[in-house]
Amino acid sequence: MKEKIEKCDDEQCPIHGKLAARGRVFAGNVIRKFPKRIAIEFERTLFIKKYERYMKKKTRLHARVSKCMENVEVGDYVQVRECRPLSKIIHFVLVEVLRKKSQNKEEEK
Repeated sequence: MKEKIEKCDDEQCPIHGKLAARGRVFAGNVIRKFPKRIAIEFERTLFIKKYERYMKKKTRLHARVSKCMENVEVGDYVQVRECRPLSKIIHFVLVEVLRKKSQNKEEEK
């Protein structure tokens, strides 16, 4: 699944550049794609103590996409990792594409 360019000249690339990706790691589906960032969404379960029940909650994160990983599309299942704040809303960087959109459809059938 590693369809990356050998070398990219992007300074904010976690693989070829100088951006340190450390901290929390999340995996989710790409719901929106912008020129240099993506928005991913994933579900998590929370326990409500008062009602002794579980609740599903969705979380959205914005992640920076480096030049060597621009082949990501809406619907792909990707992994993002925490980094230093790159802008007002971007605190994560795309690390790896785990599954492409076409593979997700084949598994559902």
